[in-house]
Amino acid sequence: MRRLRSSTVVLGGMGVLAATITSCGSEPDRRCVDPLTREKLPSYECESGSGSGSSSSTRGSYYYGGSVSDNRVSGGSFDKTAVDTGGFGCSGSGGG
Repeated sequence: MRRLRSSTVVLGGMGVLAATITSCGSEPDRRCVDPLTREKLPSYECESGSGSGSSSSTRGSYYYGGSVSDNRVSGGSFDKTAVDTGGFGCSGSGGG
């Protein structure tokens, strides 16, 4: 009978632990979207300008979950808490 090396056992255990943690506490997909047209935008359109005192206006808002088809989003929400991330072994508090 062959013994497994301790490093193999440790790495395998770490992989299972990482999968469990990320699947339960993972963030929903986040996309920058025009709130009026629901068109997917580049991420810089949602990032607020911090620093040098200039107020940069952004035209996008973050959209969580859902999917993109023909450069438009659907099936998600602009409210991050309304999107159920689910996952293995999680008690989901679905919203929406």
